[in-house]
Amino acid sequence: MNVVVVGGGKGQSALLRGLKNVEGINLKAIVTVADDGGSTGRLREEFNLPAMGDIRNVMLSLAESETLLSVIMNYRFDEGTRSSLAGHNLGNLIFTALATASGNFMEVITQLSQVLNVKGEVIPASMDFITLCARMEDGTIVRGESNIPKYSNTIDHVYYDVDVKATENAVAAIMEADVIVMGVGSVYTSILPNLIIPEIKEAIRKTKAKKVYYCNAMSQPGETDGYTAEDHVNAILKHIDASLDLVVAASDPISKEVLEHYEEENSFPVLFRTQNHTYPVLQQDLLHFDNNRIRHDHDKVEKGFKEVLEALGCPLAVK
Repeated sequence: MNVVVVGGGKGQSALLRGLKNVEGINLKAIVTVADDGGSTGRLREEFNLPAMGDIRNVMLSLAESETLLSVIMNYRFDEGTRSSLAGHNLGNLIFTALATASGNFMEVITQLSQVLNVKGEVIPASMDFITLCARMEDGTIVRGESNIPKYSNTIDHVYYDVDVKATENAVAAIMEADVIVMGVGSVYTSILPNLIIPEIKEAIRKTKAKKVYYCNAMSQPGETDGYTAEDHVNAILKHIDASLDLVVAASDPISKEVLEHYEEENSFPVLFRTQNHTYPVLQQDLLHFDNNRIRHDHDKVEKGFKEVLEALGCPLAVK
């Protein structure tokens, strides 16, 4: 069974760490290249490359096991130093060096995937140098993925103000998929930057694959303030012009201590306000709470995916 996971950031990586261990699936990850913040943003500006940070994270999440190289790829130089390397991720630097030397961004992904023994295929959504834009409900335009959450405003929609071409591999993966998983992660700045690329949006509309959205557990300050689970789903539906076959949401009880920790960051649980929807909802235990941080647990994701497939009516028998 062909399973495609669309997204970016830590959330997509968390899902992939679980799904890579599910027997009987051919796993592909379509990853956003719109990130313009931090080490990734600095390198893409200087070397005119697609953003590589999320791609690096996804490759490491799909690595068969942790190796010295995977540890090195995650190393970040101390931001407190006065060095020109301050804040840079070593994996991003390695990626940039290889891409600059070879002139072939896709080939670098293939080479590093082989070295890391990646279980699956990592596919950039586009090879273009792209900047995500957001129109707020009051008409304000914000340019740059890293800038969008900084505005105390409500996002109406995200878009690109130049023509963006999808990679052929991304479109082919969607058309050949049996199941497409969207998420988990920032709706406007991790998931939708992939889905609003015209060729990908058209493929999502045409594909016969079952479409699943893994909903966020907590709201994201500056991006989804005050959002219910329905608001998250509606944001996806508004942009893709297609229906969803299933929405998966975390039902784990969250302790008062953890909630208070998140309230200090103006982040709150994402909950459904009604039980009647045009799409089915599957509630699962999906989270862990190490160090009072809420994250999707890869073991729970792996175990719960069988139930997801059953809810979709898929014939795959997952052990």
